[in-house]
Amino acid sequence: MIPSLLQTERLILRPWREDDLEPFAQMNADPRVREFFSSTLTREQSDAAIRRYQDQYAEHGFCFLAAELRQTGAFAGFIGMQIMDFPIPNIAQPAVEIGWRLPYSLWGKGLATEGARAVMDHALRRQKLHQVVAITAPNNVRSRHVMEKIGMQYIQDGDFDHPRIPEGNPMRRHVVYVSP
Repeated sequence: MIPSLLQTERLILRPWREDDLEPFAQMNADPRVREFFSSTLTREQSDAAIRRYQDQYAEHGFCFLAAELRQTGAFAGFIGMQIMDFPIPNIAQPAVEIGWRLPYSLWGKGLATEGARAVMDHALRRQKLHQVVAITAPNNVRSRHVMEKIGMQYIQDGDFDHPRIPEGNPMRRHVVYVSP
């Protein structure tokens, strides 16, 4: 389990708080941030996502954790893990997914890689998970780059159609990366 505080040089990864609702909703309403998702999220959808993350944390001891900048305490998106609620072909179930989403203003600073590296290290070394997966749309080169930088490997024959994205949507096809 990820402890309630996981720190890196520049980030604190922690459970969600009430004051995260507004900046999380703003981030999810940004089409640049949601470029490789089927749509942006409404405030209600963002709030519901945080409630799901809080429930996952209560049940499993880990989730997509809120990220904040250590120096300022400013909201910095999320980085963490979750147990996937749908199967990925040819991946042992239940799969544990690592993921991240940062506000556009924080892109390109290495924060996603820094936080994801800490989460991956915790998952493999402390929790002794055998495998962590990451998924994204094939053309999401930024996320794929983070996956590669933290040591994940692309599964050449693992591409699949995301079950929650409707047929015909260009974001339906996804690639799979696995931990080393």
